[in-house]
Amino acid sequence: MKKLSILFIATLLLLSGCSLEAPGWAKKERKVDVKDITIGVSISTLNNPFFVSVKDGITKEAKKQGITVKIADAQNDSSKQSNDVDDLIQQGVDVLLVNPVDSAAISSAVKTANDAAIPVIAIDRSADKGKVETLVASDNREGGKMAAQYILDKLGDKAKVAELEGVPGASATRERGEGFHSLADTKLDVVEKQSADFDRTKGLNVAENVLQANSSIQAIFAQNDEMALGAVEAAKSAGKDIIIVGFDGNDDGLKAVETGKMSATIAQQPELIGKKAVESVKDVAAGKKIEALIPVELKLVTGEK
Repeated sequence: MKKLSILFIATLLLLSGCSLEAPGWAKKERKVDVKDITIGVSISTLNNPFFVSVKDGITKEAKKQGITVKIADAQNDSSKQSNDVDDLIQQGVDVLLVNPVDSAAISSAVKTANDAAIPVIAIDRSADKGKVETLVASDNREGGKMAAQYILDKLGDKAKVAELEGVPGASATRERGEGFHSLADTKLDVVEKQSADFDRTKGLNVAENVLQANSSIQAIFAQNDEMALGAVEAAKSAGKDIIIVGFDGNDDGLKAVETGKMSATIAQQPELIGKKAVESVKDVAAGKKIEALIPVELKLVTGEK
């Protein structure tokens, strides 16, 4: 009994001597000097030219505004991205710019930033849960619908189409698909859809399999240019002359459209997306309310004169 009493007293002393207060970076009240801001940036992958352009837009505008930038490449790994965001929070960044690998998986990291009173700006893709101050993005649904309309205009009703989907769980995958199917499901014949994770090599492999299994396919809509470029190679290998439409308007995609290898792309302006995200940073840091969506214009690019 005596030993238990001593242990109990020692435990009380230990607890009384320990602070249960959250670390400084996790306190709710944060004062930010808008003249001296550091932003943390988590990009889904820098192995994709589109997101390299987003990063370039961020760094150029940040330099112009005298904002310090810390960038982490999630390498298309949602677990790594969560850890990266946690690291940026612990480094005491003033604002977080997050381009999620997976919109559901990033939610817990966004909530951690919310608890630390660090504002979050979403880029290109949003988070399913947690508070983001704004989403800087193109209208993915409208872009998907534009792709379906282009194929419809070229091939007419009930044309047989395949779709290459992006990373499962990413809001861009979901929204581009919803926009595409809002028209394609009633006007076209979508005979196959498979994920290729926004990746060129996977786009090639998936498109090869799809074309082998469905010889009647007349067009492919790929939810980004990287997968579309893979589909171009697959069609070439299979000796197929089909319509291939991408999405993003990255340099390689635009060149492929210009040379006639790819039929069209729904072009975003990735550098402008990064620029606009940084333009909103000082207002967000100062606690000003901004629009929930900062849109960046899309345009259909074809090789036609």
